Parts: sequence; structure tokens; C-alpha cells
Amino acid sequence: MKAIRISLLPLLMPALAASAAPLQSGWKLCRGATLETRDGKQYLQVAVAPADRDAMNCAEAKIDLTPFRGTALSFRIRARAGEVSTPPHDYNGVKFMLNYVDGEGAEFWYNVTGVAGSFDWRELAFSATVNAAAETGRIRLGLQESSGEVEFDLSSLKIEPLFAPVRSDYKARYTDRVMRVPQLRGVMSPIRKFTEDDWKTLSEWNVNLVRAQLCRNWGAIGTERDLAEYDLWLNAKLDHYEEMFRLGHEKYGLRFVIDLHSPPGGRLKSRDMAMFYEKSYADHFIEVWKRIATRFRNNPAVWGYDLVNEPVQSQPAPYDYWNLQRMAAEAIRKIDPDTPIIIESNNWTNPSTFLYLQPLQLKDVIYQVHMYQPGSFTHQRVNNQFGEKGVQQEIAYPGIIGGSRYDREKLREILAPVRVFQQRHGARIYVGEFSAVTWAPGAADYLRDCISLFEEYGWDWTYHAFRESPVWDLEKAGPTRADIRPVADNDRKRVLLEGFRNNR
Repeated sequence: MKAIRISLLPLLMPALAASAAPLQSGWKLCRGATLETRDGKQYLQVAVAPADRDAMNCAEAKIDLTPFRGTALSFRIRARAGEVSTPPHDYNGVKFMLNYVDGEGAEFWYNVTGVAGSFDWRELAFSATVNAAAETGRIRLGLQESSGEVEFDLSSLKIEPLFAPVRSDYKARYTDRVMRVPQLRGVMSPIRKFTEDDWKTLSEWNVNLVRAQLCRNWGAIGTERDLAEYDLWLNAKLDHYEEMFRLGHEKYGLRFVIDLHSPPGGRLKSRDMAMFYEKSYADHFIEVWKRIATRFRNNPAVWGYDLVNEPVQSQPAPYDYWNLQRMAAEAIRKIDPDTPIIIESNNWTNPSTFLYLQPLQLKDVIYQVHMYQPGSFTHQRVNNQFGEKGVQQEIAYPGIIGGSRYDREKLREILAPVRVFQQRHGARIYVGEFSAVTWAPGAADYLRDCISLFEEYGWDWTYHAFRESPVWDLEKAGPTRADIRPVADNDRKRVLLEGFRNNR
């Protein structure tokens, strides 16, 4: 593989100079927490017995967020753990979290996920976008829904800006070829091999866009490290895609997005992508897209190249999520000048990250957002069996969730940074994923409200997901994961079919 010289100059989105956010208070200790000074450094230790693990056993300190409104912050600290039990929810276990209630009463949580077991000193990190109404927040350190022991090196705590807010008023440029394509509405594909029956069904539903996942090992850590083996898998998938795209387009009128769901290098324990930190994977990411562009240029079935699914970068990185996509896009444009390129924002393509997303100064670039907010509603019990001790009660929409009322206008507020980005830069917006788990009370109402906003704003959209996991499948329903069964009809499916009818 030929090495790619990755230059970070000029940077259109530089990280701000390190400037620690001030803690407004000392640490308020919880049950089982102690402070200890060793070698001039202060350490926080939290020990939780099995009988006490259901609680949030966290020390906390206040932080002033007003200087960082509209800013992405990186939170980092060193920690070690001993026999921390696996929590029922992935976002609990070892807890390193920012929590704040803004001036309008909305509550926000940002934290590390999937941290449990035993490990020696290592850095934990996450990023958070501070909204325009943020005031005082709380940093929490400890354990939640877990027993065991954890120790934090308080001297290593770093809270600093990760990316600057948007400064550019650059106007996106679209050719007539892209402008003439009407609003598109469709679904995420299955991960398995496609069949003609998939395309036939989607055609009957009036779907005209499929976001085709190049995906394996979803949610796993430390995969996609063997690049030779990765390429064998990827090439086989592309062979299948080329054949099935032709059938889906020529016979059923479908368009496709090529979605690199599993990039080279995979994810680190922090959930960050390895290619943002390791040059070999950054180089290979660009090579992969050069290969895809060479193969699919001038292919009428392909509507867009979706460069990377749900990037996560929680700390400064040599090949940051935006610049690496920029470099891949520039490489694609030398090969394929016409196919739209789809860029995703940071932190799982969260709407709030559009506050610092800069537009690419290339033609025919489309910007993607994912909508799963509030996650406590859309993903409730996804990773748990019903009846398990400590599993949350059902959360209904519309209703009070996390202290705030969630309804159509609240969803509009959540999507506001994307709408501002669209209007400021004249950008085409694509909602690559949105959904609510089949058993969520009010899931159909949530989907209807999302779609109505997408339609109001003229955004393209694809539902997550068609014939993939049964918990999202429109052709299945059930009150628990164990009870999901095929159904001929359900209210979620009716809402989507109503939306797809606009494609006529």
C-alpha cells in the first residue's frame, strides 16, 4: 500500500488552545468514596459493595459552562478499576460524566460508555457539545449500577475545547445534476446479503433510497485491525453490492448510498475510531474510498458516498474526524467528479455537533445527521431482557422524559443546530438514521413527528432499519425482545408507508 502523506495544513477546523474549564467547587463525596493524596497528587477512590450497586455512587464537582456555550469540550481523566461488575446498561459501570440542566430546563448527560471489569491506569475520554443556554454543570466520578472499585487521578482531569464553533459563511455549491434530484425517502439496508425480494418489497412501499451498510462487528472494540483480511471482506461486499445495485436500480428504480459502517481500524475502547489516531488506518481509509470511487463512478444507481458512519472523536487527534473526511473527499473528487459525497458530524452524528461542523469547500457535498433523541426513549431496554433487576420503566412519547417535555416542538429544538447549518450554508441535509424501538410507547408518534420535521425542512431521510435487527424492523412487533414476531401491520409501519407515499 502506498503511503499517503497526510497534511493538517491548512486546517479549516482547528482545535482551540488548551484552556481548562474551571471547577466551581471541591469534590462532594458519595458513599464509599475517599480522597487520598500521594506524591503531591490527589486521588478519588470509590468502592461499592454488591448490595449497593443499583445506586449512582458518584462524587461530584460543579463546573461553570457559560464560557463554553456552543463549544465542543473534550473531557479526559486517568483511572484504574478492580472487578467492576458489568452493568445492565452500557452507559453505566465506571462513571465519568458531565451532567447539566440548561437555563430552559432541559437536562443533558455525556459520559464514557462500556467501561467495566479490571484494568490498570488508562485514560478515559468523552466529548460534549455545550448548548447556548448552558449554565452550571456537574462532573461525576464513580460507579453506577455496578459493584467493585475504581480510582481516579484527579490531577489528570482535563477539560478543554475540542473544536472551534463555526466561523465560516461558505455557501455550499451544488450542480444542476444534484439540484434536480427531488427529496429522497427510504430505509437503511439489512447487513446480510441483499435479495431481489428486498428490492421488490421496498418498491411496493414507494421507497426510492437505500442506505446500504458495509458493516460487520457492529459495536465491537478492537476489530478491523488486519487490513489484508479487511480488504478481502470489503471487496466481497462490493462485488455483491455492484450486482444488486444494478438490479435494484434498473428493475425497481432504487437509488443507493454506499455507507462505510465499519472503517479500517475499527473502534477503540473509548468508542473513538482508531483511524483518527493511527496513521496506517487513516491512510487505508483514503485508499478504500479511492477504490470505491474508481469502481462506482458513473454508476447511475449510486446517489452518494457516505464516508464514515457515526464518527466519534473525544479528544484531540492527529487525523481528526473532519480533516480525514475532507482528505478522502478530495481524493474521491480526483477520480469521480460527480457523485455526491456525504459527510457526517462528530459524536455519533449528533444534531448538536452541527454547532461546530464546518462545510467542505467542494461541490456536491451533502451533510448527514442521525436522530435518536432522547436516547432513553428511542433505545429503551435495547440491551436488556425484560424483568431484569434495575431495568428502567417504560418511557412514553410524547411526555416528560428526563425532566423535560418531549414533543414535536422539542424535537424541533434538538434539530435546530442542523437547521441553522442548512440555512447558513445552503446545505443539503440527509437524515441517515432515525428510529424508535418497537416496544417504546408512542414510537409511531415519535416517528411521525420526526418525519413531519424532515418534510418541513426538505431533508432526505432513511429509516433505521429494514429487515435488520428485529427491534427496529417494521415487519415485526412485540412487547419484549423475546416476544417479537412477524406482523402484517403495525402503527410504526403505517407511519413510514405514509411518509414513503410522498415519493410518488
